[in-house]
Amino acid sequence: MAVTANTNETYDVSTIKEDLAAAMASISPVETIFMSTIGTRNVDNTFFEWSEVDLAAASATNRAIEGDASPANTAPTNAVRKGNYTQISTKVVEVSDTANEVSGVADAQTVAKQVAYKLSEMKRDMEKMVLGSNVAASAGASGTARQTASLSAFLTTNVSRGAGGANGTTSGTGEAGFPNAAATDGTPRAITEAMLKTVIAACWESGAQPTVVLCGSSQKQTISTFTGNATRYKEAEDSKLNAAIDVYISDFGELQIAPARQIRPRDVFVLAPEFAKIAYLQTAKQKPLARTGLSERRLISAEYGLEVTSQKAHGVIADVS
Repeated sequence: MAVTANTNETYDVSTIKEDLAAAMASISPVETIFMSTIGTRNVDNTFFEWSEVDLAAASATNRAIEGDASPANTAPTNAVRKGNYTQISTKVVEVSDTANEVSGVADAQTVAKQVAYKLSEMKRDMEKMVLGSNVAASAGASGTARQTASLSAFLTTNVSRGAGGANGTTSGTGEAGFPNAAATDGTPRAITEAMLKTVIAACWESGAQPTVVLCGSSQKQTISTFTGNATRYKEAEDSKLNAAIDVYISDFGELQIAPARQIRPRDVFVLAPEFAKIAYLQTAKQKPLARTGLSERRLISAEYGLEVTSQKAHGVIADVS
């Protein structure tokens, strides 16, 4: 069937955003190991929420009298509302028409290659934001960018901090709301195996089963000397990690010890990856910008935030040197 004359089709529209989500996902996970290890989800507002439920402690006195006509009510199990803000990250590419046409080594000067390079840079920026910074969430304002809270701002239960270090705070009662103040850095101290064991045990006692430890290069070298119940070296079989890692055999299971390029050197995170997500309001896209001369400009952007589904599933050994 023929198309009616003057029908405006997607083939004719140059301003449609090109979805780069698949290209972003294919970027080497070694560069952005935290984002590559946790999950993703879509959200529909700049402030997004989730619920965190704490079950009552197990009881050894839960027994009832046969035929009891009126068992006593048990305390309700309520959810705590948690939240975070999204933020926008951008990169802009501008390539002259001449550079886009001439032949070069690997054609690195072309628009297509420059978009690919800037996309990789932006994903590293995103990893640095959610993993390698220590910031609270901010709603932003006219002329002020919104800010998503980083991982360290969420963690308050399974923590080991140096002298003077303190947890961040939330906007609601208790743990409810969003992180409105970042953690306070303490005095640096040398990491020990006892610190690692203590935080792993605390995660387990909170009901989690952590499986990954992320740290900087110096801390990775130190942790590799820990004996654990046994420590062995293996080639990663997990395609998400895609790197040579140490496997630490703790009293509570195996943990993969992996270096993270964008982490703060003073932080070591113990993670249960299924309890964290990158929440996207807008996945990575590129859009042509208006021409003002003999060059082509592209805007690359993503809008995202960090969701820590259960902060008790994770832990941090902070302030290590």
